[in-house]
Amino acid sequence: MRLYQEDSYATRFQARVVRAWSDEQGHHVVLSQTLFYPESGGQPADTGVLKREFGQVRVLYVFEEAKAFGDVVHRVDGPIPEGAEVEGEIDWNRRFRHMQRHTAQHILSQALLRAGGYHTIAVSLDSPVSTVDLEEEVEEAKLQEAEALANFAVYADYPIEAFWVSEEELARYPLRRPPKVQGQVRLVRIGDFDLAACGGTHLRTSAQAGPIKVLKWERYKGGSRVYFMAGWEALEDYHAKHALLSRLALSFSTSPLELEKPVRRLQEEVYTLKGENLELKEALVEALLPRALEERVLLVPAPVLGDLAKRLLSWSEKTFLLLSPEGRFAALGPGRQEVLERLKALGAKGGGKEVVQGSLPKEKVAAALDPSLVR
Repeated sequence: MRLYQEDSYATRFQARVVRAWSDEQGHHVVLSQTLFYPESGGQPADTGVLKREFGQVRVLYVFEEAKAFGDVVHRVDGPIPEGAEVEGEIDWNRRFRHMQRHTAQHILSQALLRAGGYHTIAVSLDSPVSTVDLEEEVEEAKLQEAEALANFAVYADYPIEAFWVSEEELARYPLRRPPKVQGQVRLVRIGDFDLAACGGTHLRTSAQAGPIKVLKWERYKGGSRVYFMAGWEALEDYHAKHALLSRLALSFSTSPLELEKPVRRLQEEVYTLKGENLELKEALVEALLPRALEERVLLVPAPVLGDLAKRLLSWSEKTFLLLSPEGRFAALGPGRQEVLERLKALGAKGGGKEVVQGSLPKEKVAAALDPSLVR
């Protein structure tokens, strides 16, 4: 018996182990009844513990042997004998967050349908950032309208109820989408806002799902994928982002909503400095080129080491070794592999084709500045 379908707010239950086995994936039990929700319909599985006189085992994962009506299998971290009486307790914090995601998804899917005629074809609720996949490509304005409509449904505090109907009775109910199961079908109604077939756990009222925040959308498999957060997780996300914006605003001596201006100015300054830095690097390479051509083993600043090596490739076919004070090096020319082997004796590591690059211990740089290495 799936107790979670009768009361999704219950957290403890008594049961008997009717099947138990172990395999390469771990230890498994089937109980006479359970509150543990098995992963299904995009909603993650519950976790928790099973207790009895032998102690307790953790419930690591829960799944169905057959969709909707098969046995619910609990994967646990230790063996339990068949016939044992156990007390189960679910991780309520995890369950409640899953219910907030799931109810919010029903509300948002209905809002998307009403705002833009967008049809939900798949959902994923396995992380705080959940997704709804739509058959159609969305428009930004319609998506904003759907988000507002979803939160109006939250504020309306609609009662939520689950009930069973026969397959023959389904035609009487205006479902948002056709059910994926046959026989007795469980429906979840959110006031007069939404009605859908669903076997998952849900909240008691729509108000408990809020707030619902759409984060972004992207084109996906000919349609769209909408990313959203809900409930406590949406508030936690807001808190983290607000705290970050407040710290950044403080560092710029402005308010969070005015951050864009100083950040844009900083970007412009960085772009200007990058351009100036590039010009200076090019000038330094040109200034060092004659000396490098003459000495062939040269200590150079690390930022221009690679560029100077490229310039030398186009100027001479001799062997050169460039080193930076930090220990970076570049060897090029016909004797570059021999140079690398001699540098390895000093603890160097590196490789490459036209230009052999790598590093050696900083304290060995002076020893590597030996003109005989390239003779």
